Amino acid sequence: MEIATIGFTKSSAQHFFERLSLAGVQRLVDIRLNNVSQLAGFAKAADLAYFLGSICNIKYEHDVRLAPTQELLKAYRSSELGWAEYEMQFRSLMLERGVPATTEKGPYQAKTALLCSEADPEQCHRRLVAELLAAQWRASVEHL
Repeated sequence: MEIATIGFTKSSAQHFFERLSLAGVQRLVDIRLNNVSQLAGFAKAADLAYFLGSICNIKYEHDVRLAPTQELLKAYRSSELGWAEYEMQFRSLMLERGVPATTEKGPYQAKTALLCSEADPEQCHRRLVAELLAAQWRASVEHL
């Protein structure tokens, strides 16, 4: 089992969809808290679902259970929290929500990519979610 992660900032639509296609992704789970932002361009929820299906034959889902809370995100973006503290609080939040223990493994049998906006996975919650799921299921993680 392999879980992928991908961000869309600093990427053209062509490069974004090519990365997904070349990696063999069959399902994309949007784990952003706000997936309708005007800043998202081609990655706004309705547009993204259409493009994924039409261009790549990839199924789109949105799972806010895998997103940070508004308060946690705001504290990190305003530099009230450094990355280490944010990471600790986000991991605690995932455990409070029962992630990964209550996350269904079945849908992840199809190669799944976790989506967030950050270009780099190092300081993005999608990496943390992927690591939690991969550890639970003995899966590998690929950052696209």
